[in-house]
Amino acid sequence: MRYNSSQTKVRGKSKGGIFQRWRSFFAQLSGAALHQPRFPIQQVAFSYISSFIGIAALAYLSVNTEYPLIAAPFGATAVLAYGVPSSPLAQPRNIIGGNFMGAISGIVAFQLFGDAPWVMALAVATAIKLMQLTKTVHPPGGAVALVSVMSHATWTFLGTPILVGSIIIVLWTYAFCKIVPGRPYPRHWF
Repeated sequence: MRYNSSQTKVRGKSKGGIFQRWRSFFAQLSGAALHQPRFPIQQVAFSYISSFIGIAALAYLSVNTEYPLIAAPFGATAVLAYGVPSSPLAQPRNIIGGNFMGAISGIVAFQLFGDAPWVMALAVATAIKLMQLTKTVHPPGGAVALVSVMSHATWTFLGTPILVGSIIIVLWTYAFCKIVPGRPYPRHWF
């Protein structure tokens, strides 16, 4: 293919070389970054420390008491609670209620229908609907529903790790935000 002096294809629709197309693509990506939240380095450090301590506490309590207080979706809850504590999805009502709705949905779905793939979908969809109806939307609650079905959870899963673990996360977020200036938590309890 021949190119003229401005690197335009002589016989084709595309203009410019691959470098120019890649540069344009990455320019669009960096423009999208303007819509993402920016965090001051102090907030990043505090989020790191609080999430480390909060999840470590749950993990150590689980190991040392042989009482399961941690579930995989708590990693996502930690992102919300410790990373963006002012988010509506990170408020106590949402963390506790959303994880609770997810556990209820998953346990009931598994108890009634087993662990087929469609049951996993049913549990997550039901959790979303219940969270919307009760105004407790918390994205990790969908993961709780999925984990409930996949792990063949019984009713004890609802108490521990879900309720107790969620309460510990909320209390640690509250305590840590009281220590750190400029991080009010919660915006509302219920």
